[in-house]
Amino acid sequence: MNIILELFLTFLKIGAFTYGGGYAMIPLIQREVCDNKKWLKDEDIFDIVAIAESTPGPVAINAATFVGYKVSGFPGALFSTLGVIIPSFVIISIISNILKEFQNLRAVQYAFMGIRAGVLALIIRALYTMYKATDKNPFSYFIMGVSLIMTAFAEIDAIYVIIGCALFGLIYTFFIVKETKDDPA
Repeated sequence: MNIILELFLTFLKIGAFTYGGGYAMIPLIQREVCDNKKWLKDEDIFDIVAIAESTPGPVAINAATFVGYKVSGFPGALFSTLGVIIPSFVIISIISNILKEFQNLRAVQYAFMGIRAGVLALIIRALYTMYKATDKNPFSYFIMGVSLIMTAFAEIDAIYVIIGCALFGLIYTFFIVKETKDDPA
């Protein structure tokens, strides 16, 4: 099968069967792209998440674009992005017209409550997978704690926290880690 068509169909499937946004898609993207298709390595998922979060736009679209580009250049990026967008566009168009009529039904409210619980489980799984695979050191724990406090309790916009984390990570990498590598003792 043509790689462009395969990228399109893979992300069409991911887009069609994932609810809850980009973070809920990360485990599915990892399974499809790394485990099933072997297009990328598990370590590449961290790059995907980092780039998808730090660039403008939805995480799912950015992740699909990044994977497509890494696998097959611009055509891969284009068709991966289209694949992940089309299901959401079609589903939202249909649901928005129907939901107005049924939003007050108890069964619909319970269904959405169940969907939210499932999405939370997928996000926690993505968090756990990323935690297991990352380097752990006091600096990482410090950044994680400060980020949590800033976003959850100080209600600082996440974009500023992401930018700050990137800056501190660069400083740490270029100055502190470099010094310890240069130091023969």
